[in-house]
Amino acid sequence: MARTVTKAAVVTHGKPGQIGAGLARLQAVASEHGVELLFPPEEAEKHGVEPAVDLSGADVTVVLGGDGTVLRALTRFLGSGIPVVGVNFGRVGFLSSMGRRDLEAGLTRVFAGEYEVVELPTLEVEHPSGTGRAVNDVVVASASLGRMIELALAVGGEELGSQPCDGIICSTPSGSTAYNLSNGGPVLMWGLEAIALTYVAAHSLRARPFVIPPGADVIVWNRTHDVEAGVLVDGYRVATLGKAERAVVRIGAERSLLATLPEATFVRRYRQSFAS
Repeated sequence: MARTVTKAAVVTHGKPGQIGAGLARLQAVASEHGVELLFPPEEAEKHGVEPAVDLSGADVTVVLGGDGTVLRALTRFLGSGIPVVGVNFGRVGFLSSMGRRDLEAGLTRVFAGEYEVVELPTLEVEHPSGTGRAVNDVVVASASLGRMIELALAVGGEELGSQPCDGIICSTPSGSTAYNLSNGGPVLMWGLEAIALTYVAAHSLRARPFVIPPGADVIVWNRTHDVEAGVLVDGYRVATLGKAERAVVRIGAERSLLATLPEATFVRRYRQSFAS
């Protein structure tokens, strides 16, 4: 899928100071290789440049930021066919293909077409307020800080019972190394079509994570009488579940596209980010 880059969209960290001279370095590399940079309106305003009239002609999107910024770009360009490549200006940088020190060398290779594209599954969620889609995860959690809730769960049409907890995480492979991992959930390697299902602070010694295959809808009901549950999509609250209301999560039809240098494999990133 890789091709020589002539136009690249740009997405940067929400705090411009976080990337330092990163944008100027990107502009220099792009100029050297004849690549036109396209700035979405919010990025143009942030950096005082002209906004792009049309982003659809971009070959890739270059992200200067951390995993949260890469996630924002993956969400923004979902369904566009434009892959996202990250230069890490954050802390962990698991989704990034290169570190900030390697910006010039790494982007020179990307602009020459020396990159691969990983297709990552997304999630679809139905909730009382409508529908949504997630690149990382869908979380159903207590809407009152410090208050436990009881969530009932069904997978593939079969009920698994109720569990007192703080919440439950439904994660994609790309999201399995985020909130899911910090709660003891399984890491799903890229290439899997699956949902990782992990409880948050379950009040039980028997509550264990699940890995759910394609075609099995996950249904989560709020069974708590006096505490509402919030539905969060990629960290943003989109709905509230009252008593007996539910959210339905399944693997989505769309794929997010993550561009990566050939040597920046999942195992290498995992080792560098979490195992060393």
